[in-house]
Amino acid sequence: MSEPHGSQDSERLTRPLPVLEKEGPAASGVPADRGPLPGPDGAHDGGHGGGHRFWSARRVPAAVVAVLLLALAGLLLYDIAAVRADRPVMRWRRELARQLAERPLDDIWVLVGAGVAAALGLWLVLLAVTPGLRGLLPMRRTHPDVRAVLDRPAAATVLRDRAMEVPGVQSARVSVGCRKAVARAVSHFRDPDDVRAELDAVLAEAIAALGLARPPRLSVRVRRSERKG
Repeated sequence: MSEPHGSQDSERLTRPLPVLEKEGPAASGVPADRGPLPGPDGAHDGGHGGGHRFWSARRVPAAVVAVLLLALAGLLLYDIAAVRADRPVMRWRRELARQLAERPLDDIWVLVGAGVAAALGLWLVLLAVTPGLRGLLPMRRTHPDVRAVLDRPAAATVLRDRAMEVPGVQSARVSVGCRKAVARAVSHFRDPDDVRAELDAVLAEAIAALGLARPPRLSVRVRRSERKG
């Protein structure tokens, strides 16, 4: 009589939990977006409440850019101060000024330098206008001040566990992306078409139960187990 209760308690303890955040002055953790709040029915953004991803803090790129700018500015200011103190200009600045004055605009090194600078600038702009944190899937908002996200590996684990419960499935692998969930299974005693049909129904129900604001499209692939001998 105690064994079913023990299995249920174990399932509750091992079930992955979503990340929650409360918006407002006392909020902490991942920064929330400032999009419109859902209506009384908890829906916005085309019927998917809380469909926007959390914005990444971008601490590493910001720190790298800040350190590089600080180093270049410090070196330039030191050279300017040295010139003001009647010392010769640093060799690198004199050489750079000469190269910029003598090289034509169609020189290969000028084009390469301009291309690198443009690529870095576009990369920084891309980081500034995209939210990032693709590993977190936004969940539907049921309260205006609370947002929740589900980790993609946790969602994949939940779907894989549901797939393994289908009769005839020998093994299963599930990958969950922002827009698509792909399930690959191996059947060993049932017809693959029957297994695929049941997996479609079971995993579609499991995806709906995750409570995601934008449920990913489901793709199921089933192959028969290779018999030895």
